[in-house]
Amino acid sequence: MPDPVPDPRPGPADEAEVQEFATKIFNLARAGDVAALAAYLDAGVPANLTNDQGDTLVMLAAYHGHAPTVRALLERGADPGRPNDRGQTPLAGAVFKGEPDVVRALLDGGADPGAGHPSAVDTARMFGNEEFLAWFAEIQPE
Repeated sequence: MPDPVPDPRPGPADEAEVQEFATKIFNLARAGDVAALAAYLDAGVPANLTNDQGDTLVMLAAYHGHAPTVRALLERGADPGRPNDRGQTPLAGAVFKGEPDVVRALLDGGADPGAGHPSAVDTARMFGNEEFLAWFAEIQPE
């Protein structure tokens, strides 16, 4: 008699392992560990992986000020403008945190300063950041 076919559905232990692995990947983005994160992406981890709040790896790297990590994610197909569940974009997060290198990386990657709620433009206006507003005007003249 042949061996029984294993059940392909993940069980509780498998789900816990997946959650632990995903947490590790999100922490790499938060920490800006570009080499380790790039290796996982190159091995098949989705560049647009999101957490339970809709934050992507780009959002986490951008919010924590890691421009090289943002660039590495964008080079591997991450969406520079994907909003989280609250409608916030990585660009607006970088503007809020006052991270010019991250803002530039996202703009170079195609992020839309007018997207999201509040948008990066609205956030820069709120904080009176004329430098960012000038960069956005180059992309989206008013």
